[in-house]
Amino acid sequence: MEESQAEANYRVTAGELRQFVERMERLEAEKKDIAEQQKEVMAEAKARGYDTKVMRKVIALRKRDKDDIAEEEAVLEMYKEALGM
Repeated sequence: MEESQAEANYRVTAGELRQFVERMERLEAEKKDIAEQQKEVMAEAKARGYDTKVMRKVIALRKRDKDDIAEEEAVLEMYKEALGM
C-alpha cells in the first residue's frame, strides 16, 4: 500500500520535530547540571570566606563594557552627592 505524500511529509516533519524537542531536553538537562556546578563553586568560595554577593557583582561587571561601567559609576556618584551620601 502506497502512502500519500502528505503522510510522508507528516512523518518526516514529526521526526524532525522530535529531534528538536529531544535536543532541547538534553540542553535543559545540561543547563541544570551547569547551574548545580555553579552553586557548588559559590558554596566552596563562601566556605573559604569569600563574599559571594560581591563575587556575583564582579562576575556581572566583567561581562560589561568598561565605558558603560564608568558611565554608570559616574552617574551613581553624582546621585549620591546630590543626596548627601
